[in-house]
Amino acid sequence: MRPFELTLAEAADAVANGELSPVELTGSVLERIDAVEERLGAYVSVTGEVARRLAALAEREIAAGGYRGPLHGIPFGLKDLIDVAGLPTTASSRVREGHVAPADSAVTRSLFDAGAVLLGKTHTHEFAYGLTTPQTRNAWDQDRVAGGSSGGSAVAVAAGAATFALGTDTGGSIRVPAALNGVVGLKPTYGLVSRDGVTSLSWSLDHVGPLTRTVRDAALVLSALAGHDAEHPAGLGAARPEHPLPREGDLKGLRIGVPANYYFDRVGPEVETAVRGAIAQMSDLGADLVEVEIPMARYVQAVQWGLMVPEATAYHERALRSVPERYGPDVRVLLEAGELLSAGDYLRAQRARTLMRREWGRLFEQVDVIAAPTVPMTAVEAGQDTVAWPDGTTESVSDAYVRLSAPANITGIPALTLPVGRDHAGLPIGMQLMGPSMGEALVLRAGHAYESARGEQGEVVAVTA
Repeated sequence: MRPFELTLAEAADAVANGELSPVELTGSVLERIDAVEERLGAYVSVTGEVARRLAALAEREIAAGGYRGPLHGIPFGLKDLIDVAGLPTTASSRVREGHVAPADSAVTRSLFDAGAVLLGKTHTHEFAYGLTTPQTRNAWDQDRVAGGSSGGSAVAVAAGAATFALGTDTGGSIRVPAALNGVVGLKPTYGLVSRDGVTSLSWSLDHVGPLTRTVRDAALVLSALAGHDAEHPAGLGAARPEHPLPREGDLKGLRIGVPANYYFDRVGPEVETAVRGAIAQMSDLGADLVEVEIPMARYVQAVQWGLMVPEATAYHERALRSVPERYGPDVRVLLEAGELLSAGDYLRAQRARTLMRREWGRLFEQVDVIAAPTVPMTAVEAGQDTVAWPDGTTESVSDAYVRLSAPANITGIPALTLPVGRDHAGLPIGMQLMGPSMGEALVLRAGHAYESARGEQGEVVAVTA
């Protein structure tokens, strides 16, 4: 197996045992980027010299007995909303021409402190305001969308062009591309991971989290990122949690909620079959399945858009007035639409969110984890704008992809997506596991147990021309 094909945990073990050097690992991943980047378009920029320098430093530190832990010497990609001192943060937008970050973001500092090796900045849908990332192509089929807005990060991980990556998630922007590219994506509890130094889309919905090839890898990255940032208003005010590494073994005693409404409505039959099959397998591992009713489901879309649109417009207010022509048409129309929403509409969305959080809290008194599809369909062809459902309804692709992810953003609960199969075209299908606030250990345990039982984890996509 070539080094770029290793999962994070495999690479970390090899580095710790002296079987693989960070320089060799980083060189292999950089060569993989050279081989696939032209076809995939995952990166805004590749910082090859920086990566080789950091890998050499990690190698010297480890040789001198200064091993820092499982991320030491491991190469990663960073969504280009996340600041690195001295590098541009482009947000994949012409609005940011000439921008250079003055300091590292909190998560960048955490990864550098852990000894991780920066490969470069990955593409996002412009300012994270979209679900397709049009600059980037799906790792499994380059004629299909990568998903967004963390499309570059998901594709890089799937293709072996990064051992892990960070993304952001406001309405599914980690989980959607992870599901569409067959990798693992974790949106942590709101406020668990600092957003200091991360370009905002919607401050009350934004999250930062890892994209990896296995659930265990996601846990390893989260362990380096999690912890209260006293300087950031979104922080939880809590101490750094214990490392939430998933336990080996069965799922005896775990109550898994299976939605009776909402999450299986207007979902493709192959997606439903794969996800229900995965839920049945978790039952075979000892989990107790409990049918649950999703509360306030009819209000999800209105609350998501009622919060996100005005917050995004407020963030972009100055640039929207001074350089509106630099925004892409799809993003500009959404930002301009935000100017039409009243303060009353925004406050009603906030009130509804408060009620929704309360009702979801009660839901988690009945179950430990909720299992559901991540997205209602696999990756659509690039340029497809709508999807027609058998009940006669037509939905925009963006609305379809955000629909099942949004509740976890509104409520702030942790949500994990992992691969559970493929459709007739060989495209990945994702299952979403959601837990109570600060319940990362629960979703990681459930995901890891399923992943281990399935026996297919962490394989790199064979990118085709």
